[in-house]
Amino acid sequence: MLLSYQSFLSNYQRKITLFFQTVVLTEVKVNGFPCKANATADDFFSGVLAKPGATNTTTGSVVTGANVEKVPGLNTLGVSLSRIDYAPGGLNPPHTHPRATEVVFVLYGELDVGFITTANKLFAKTIAQGDVFAFPRGLVHFQKNNGDKPAAVISAFNSQLPGTQSIAMTLFGASPEVPDGVLAKAFQIDDEEVDKIKAKFAPKKT
Repeated sequence: MLLSYQSFLSNYQRKITLFFQTVVLTEVKVNGFPCKANATADDFFSGVLAKPGATNTTTGSVVTGANVEKVPGLNTLGVSLSRIDYAPGGLNPPHTHPRATEVVFVLYGELDVGFITTANKLFAKTIAQGDVFAFPRGLVHFQKNNGDKPAAVISAFNSQLPGTQSIAMTLFGASPEVPDGVLAKAFQIDDEEVDKIKAKFAPKKT
Protein backbone atom coordinates (compact mmCIF):
# COMPACT_ATOMS: atom_id res chain seq x y z
CA MET A 1 0.00 0.00 0.00
CA LEU A 2 2.79 2.43 0.94
CA LEU A 3 4.72 1.68 -2.25
CA SER A 4 1.57 2.24 -4.33
CA TYR A 5 0.95 5.59 -2.64
CA GLN A 6 4.55 6.69 -3.14
CA SER A 7 4.36 5.67 -6.79
CA PHE A 8 1.17 7.70 -7.20
CA LEU A 9 2.79 10.79 -5.67
CA SER A 10 5.88 10.38 -7.85
CA ASN A 11 3.82 10.05 -11.04
CA TYR A 12 1.63 12.99 -10.04
CA GLN A 13 4.68 15.19 -9.44
CA ARG A 14 6.16 14.23 -12.83
CA LYS A 15 2.89 15.08 -14.60
CA ILE A 16 2.58 18.45 -12.89
CA THR A 17 6.22 19.29 -13.65
CA LEU A 18 5.80 18.26 -17.29
CA PHE A 19 2.68 20.41 -17.49
CA PHE A 20 4.58 23.41 -16.14
CA GLN A 21 7.49 22.95 -18.53
CA THR A 22 5.25 22.76 -21.59
CA VAL A 23 3.18 25.84 -20.83
CA VAL A 24 4.81 28.57 -22.92
CA LEU A 25 1.99 30.47 -24.58
CA THR A 26 -0.14 31.58 -21.63
CA GLU A 27 0.47 32.35 -17.98
CA VAL A 28 -1.22 29.62 -15.95
CA LYS A 29 -1.16 29.44 -12.17
CA VAL A 30 -0.21 26.16 -10.49
CA ASN A 31 0.01 25.97 -6.68
CA GLY A 32 -0.94 29.64 -6.62
CA PHE A 33 2.13 30.75 -8.57
CA PRO A 34 2.36 31.55 -12.29
CA CYS A 35 4.02 29.30 -14.82
CA LYS A 36 5.49 32.16 -16.81
CA ALA A 37 5.10 32.45 -20.52
CA ASN A 38 8.47 32.52 -22.25
CA ALA A 39 10.49 31.55 -19.16
CA THR A 40 14.24 32.22 -19.28
CA ALA A 41 17.27 30.86 -17.43
CA ASP A 42 16.97 33.75 -14.98
CA ASP A 43 13.69 32.28 -13.71
CA PHE A 44 15.71 29.32 -12.43
CA PHE A 45 18.55 31.37 -10.93
CA SER A 46 19.25 33.39 -7.79
CA GLY A 47 22.36 34.81 -6.19
CA VAL A 48 20.69 35.76 -2.90
CA LEU A 49 22.49 33.08 -0.87
CA ALA A 50 25.99 34.11 -1.94
CA LYS A 51 26.57 36.70 0.79
CA PRO A 52 25.95 36.64 4.55
CA GLY A 53 22.79 38.35 5.77
CA ALA A 54 22.78 41.11 8.39
CA THR A 55 22.54 39.51 11.84
CA ASN A 56 21.89 42.72 13.79
CA THR A 57 18.40 41.50 14.70
CA THR A 58 16.74 40.96 18.08
CA THR A 59 17.64 37.26 17.93
CA GLY A 60 21.06 37.62 16.31
CA SER A 61 20.14 35.59 13.24
CA VAL A 62 18.69 36.18 9.79
CA VAL A 63 17.13 33.84 7.23
CA THR A 64 17.53 34.49 3.50
CA GLY A 65 15.18 32.43 1.36
CA ALA A 66 15.56 31.09 -2.17
CA ASN A 67 12.06 29.71 -2.62
CA VAL A 68 9.42 30.00 -5.33
CA GLU A 69 8.79 33.62 -4.37
CA LYS A 70 12.39 34.46 -5.30
CA VAL A 71 13.03 31.78 -7.94
CA PRO A 72 9.88 31.38 -10.10
CA GLY A 73 11.30 28.30 -11.85
CA LEU A 74 10.98 26.31 -8.62
CA ASN A 75 7.21 26.18 -9.06
CA THR A 76 6.08 22.50 -9.03
CA LEU A 77 9.65 21.24 -8.46
CA GLY A 78 9.10 20.65 -4.75
CA VAL A 79 12.45 22.03 -3.53
CA SER A 80 13.88 25.27 -2.12
CA LEU A 81 16.85 26.57 -0.15
CA SER A 82 17.59 29.11 2.56
CA ARG A 83 20.72 30.55 4.08
CA ILE A 84 20.76 31.24 7.83
CA ASP A 85 23.42 33.47 9.35
CA TYR A 86 24.06 33.70 13.10
CA ALA A 87 25.98 36.28 15.10
CA PRO A 88 27.94 34.98 18.10
CA GLY A 89 25.23 33.96 20.55
CA GLY A 90 22.59 34.22 17.81
CA LEU A 91 19.44 32.11 17.86
CA ASN A 92 17.05 30.94 15.18
CA PRO A 93 14.08 30.74 17.59
CA PRO A 94 11.88 27.66 18.00
CA HIS A 95 9.70 27.36 14.90
CA THR A 96 8.09 24.88 12.53
CA HIS A 97 7.84 24.36 8.77
CA PRO A 98 4.32 22.99 8.17
CA ARG A 99 5.00 21.98 4.56
CA ALA A 100 8.54 20.59 4.58
CA THR A 101 11.31 18.59 6.16
CA GLU A 102 14.50 20.64 6.52
CA VAL A 103 18.13 19.55 6.20
CA VAL A 104 20.90 21.98 7.20
CA PHE A 105 24.52 21.93 6.03
CA VAL A 106 26.96 23.96 8.14
CA LEU A 107 29.04 26.37 6.05
CA TYR A 108 31.11 27.54 9.02
CA GLY A 109 30.90 27.91 12.77
CA GLU A 110 29.36 25.67 15.40
CA LEU A 111 25.70 25.36 16.40
CA ASP A 112 23.59 23.66 19.03
CA VAL A 113 20.52 22.35 17.20
CA GLY A 114 17.51 20.28 18.10
CA PHE A 115 13.90 19.34 17.50
CA ILE A 116 11.10 18.16 19.77
CA THR A 117 8.87 15.22 18.85
CA THR A 118 5.12 15.00 19.46
CA ALA A 119 6.01 12.89 22.52
CA ASN A 120 7.97 15.91 23.86
CA LYS A 121 11.33 14.19 23.40
CA LEU A 122 14.23 16.48 22.52
CA PHE A 123 16.73 15.35 19.89
CA ALA A 124 19.72 17.70 20.17
CA LYS A 125 23.29 17.80 18.90
CA THR A 126 26.21 20.17 18.41
CA ILE A 127 27.14 20.47 14.73
CA ALA A 128 30.12 22.13 13.04
CA GLN A 129 31.47 22.97 9.57
CA GLY A 130 30.58 20.28 7.03
CA ASP A 131 28.00 18.58 9.26
CA VAL A 132 24.41 17.84 8.27
CA PHE A 133 21.33 17.68 10.51
CA ALA A 134 17.68 16.99 9.62
CA PHE A 135 14.52 18.47 11.12
CA PRO A 136 11.36 16.43 10.39
CA ARG A 137 8.42 18.20 8.83
CA GLY A 138 6.14 20.07 11.20
CA LEU A 139 8.20 19.55 14.37
CA VAL A 140 9.36 22.45 16.53
CA HIS A 141 13.10 23.02 16.12
CA PHE A 142 15.85 25.59 16.71
CA GLN A 143 19.50 26.46 16.11
CA LYS A 144 21.75 28.38 18.54
CA ASN A 145 25.25 29.71 18.00
CA ASN A 146 26.93 29.37 21.38
CA GLY A 147 30.35 30.21 19.96
CA ASP A 148 32.22 33.50 19.87
CA LYS A 149 32.40 33.55 16.06
CA PRO A 150 29.71 33.91 13.36
CA ALA A 151 28.09 30.78 11.92
CA ALA A 152 26.08 30.00 8.81
CA VAL A 153 24.14 27.11 7.27
CA ILE A 154 22.42 26.27 4.02
CA SER A 155 18.97 24.78 4.56
CA ALA A 156 17.32 22.51 2.00
CA PHE A 157 13.56 21.85 1.94
CA ASN A 158 11.39 19.36 0.07
CA SER A 159 8.88 22.10 -0.73
CA GLN A 160 8.94 25.10 -3.02
CA LEU A 161 7.53 27.18 -0.12
CA PRO A 162 7.97 25.40 3.24
CA GLY A 163 6.29 28.08 5.35
CA THR A 164 7.56 29.13 8.77
CA GLN A 165 5.73 29.57 12.06
CA SER A 166 7.86 31.05 14.83
CA ILE A 167 6.30 29.82 18.08
CA ALA A 168 6.75 33.00 20.12
CA MET A 169 5.74 35.35 17.31
CA THR A 170 2.75 33.20 16.37
CA LEU A 171 1.35 33.19 19.90
CA PHE A 172 2.31 36.64 21.15
CA GLY A 173 2.40 38.62 17.90
CA ALA A 174 -0.75 37.38 16.14
CA SER A 175 -3.20 39.85 14.59
CA PRO A 176 -5.90 39.97 15.87
CA GLU A 177 -4.31 39.12 19.20
CA VAL A 178 -4.67 35.76 20.92
CA PRO A 179 -6.76 36.53 24.04
CA ASP A 180 -4.70 37.15 27.19
CA GLY A 181 -6.72 34.55 29.08
CA VAL A 182 -5.75 31.83 26.62
CA LEU A 183 -2.03 32.57 26.88
CA ALA A 184 -2.12 33.15 30.64
CA LYS A 185 -3.69 29.75 31.24
CA ALA A 186 -1.51 27.95 28.70
CA PHE A 187 1.75 29.32 30.13
CA GLN A 188 0.51 29.51 33.74
CA ILE A 189 1.30 33.21 34.07
CA ASP A 190 -0.90 36.23 34.76
CA ASP A 191 -2.40 38.66 32.23
CA GLU A 192 0.16 41.33 33.12
CA GLU A 193 3.03 39.04 32.13
CA VAL A 194 1.22 38.18 28.90
CA ASP A 195 0.94 41.87 28.02
CA LYS A 196 4.64 42.42 28.74
CA ILE A 197 5.58 39.60 26.38
CA LYS A 198 3.14 40.78 23.70
CA ALA A 199 4.72 44.23 23.82
CA LYS A 200 8.03 42.71 22.73
CA PHE A 201 6.41 41.24 19.60
CA ALA A 202 4.17 44.19 18.69
CA PRO A 203 4.81 45.64 15.20
CA LYS A 204 7.21 48.57 15.35
CA LYS A 205 5.57 51.92 14.66
CA THR A 206 7.07 53.95 11.84
